[in-house]
Amino acid sequence: MKHGDFTELAKFYRNRPGYSSVVLKCLKNHVLNSIGEGKVADIGAGTGKLTENLAGLGLGGFAVEPNEAMRAEAENVSGGGFIWKEGTAEATGLADSCVNWALMGSSFHWADSRLAVREFYRILVPGGFFTAIWNPRDIERSELHKRIEEAVYSEVPGMRRVSSGKSVSTEEMRDKLLGEGLFKDIFFVEAPHTEFMTKERYMNTWKSVNDIQVQAGKEGFCRILEKIGKIICEFDEIEVPYLSRSWTVQSSKQS
Repeated sequence: MKHGDFTELAKFYRNRPGYSSVVLKCLKNHVLNSIGEGKVADIGAGTGKLTENLAGLGLGGFAVEPNEAMRAEAENVSGGGFIWKEGTAEATGLADSCVNWALMGSSFHWADSRLAVREFYRILVPGGFFTAIWNPRDIERSELHKRIEEAVYSEVPGMRRVSSGKSVSTEEMRDKLLGEGLFKDIFFVEAPHTEFMTKERYMNTWKSVNDIQVQAGKEGFCRILEKIGKIICEFDEIEVPYLSRSWTVQSSKQS
């Protein structure tokens, strides 16, 4: 398995949680109040977790995903207002100035940020918005999840996450999103939320994680899953705390 290749993980990805409705409603209101209604693009859409959330807010447009296996899993997504397309953050395949709002959910860290920012600028209408959002576990809120995190790192002590979204800073995002001079006015919104999962679903969320599997190796990752399974064996349901964190910028394109 390679970094960023989710082909073998697609069947597990649907078990991941959606994003905070508080964050998404706040961002939707800001976008609509600024430029009115229009199409949106969920880029790096995976199996459609964020797509579903956006459809639930009455939005529609395009879901862009490069991985065929992920798109296949997304066929059952209840996001009727979205057209699925093959494409990447750097080359979405969308038309010039075709969307009011572009987003990447837990995927911007896989993109070449310079090329992606130029592509977002191209597909956005004048004054349109781009949002990068992540949904890391809020480990500090739970002793259970602190234990699980310790178990993971005990297997791979020197592990470096590609990005769980928790370590992303506004300074880093300012450099990546504003550095080309194509966007302006970065702002940050975050909110906690909680997901209740069966043990099977919770274990499947771990099976959907790419960077840990790559660093742990097949045998090491099997040991990680075994350790997590022992920790949660006494629970009928797992309460998982999350923290949706988002950075939004506005296009400087003139009409």
